Amino acid sequence: MYLVAIGWLYVVLMMSVAEALSTQGSVLGAVITFVFYGLLPLAVVMYIMGTPSRRRARLAAEAAEAASETQATPASATAPDGGGQPAGDAVAAERKEA
Repeated sequence: MYLVAIGWLYVVLMMSVAEALSTQGSVLGAVITFVFYGLLPLAVVMYIMGTPSRRRARLAAEAAEAASETQATPASATAPDGGGQPAGDAVAAERKEA
């Protein structure tokens, strides 16, 4: 994937150099060509192509964190129901009859 990106940047760089050295071209036109025809589309494509690997890395990090949490917490420190939430009031509220 990186080889294609490097090749694309090379082609766009040569296009920009040709535009800058042309009698009808300008350096500003060459910079605009390089940015809008090379860098910007390539950045978008690389971001989209890298999404699956970022997702895999995020899921692996979450799985490792969950595994370390279960190993680091002893069974006696967890709540009896296993939900991890603290109990509400230990004593029920007193009801008044009308």
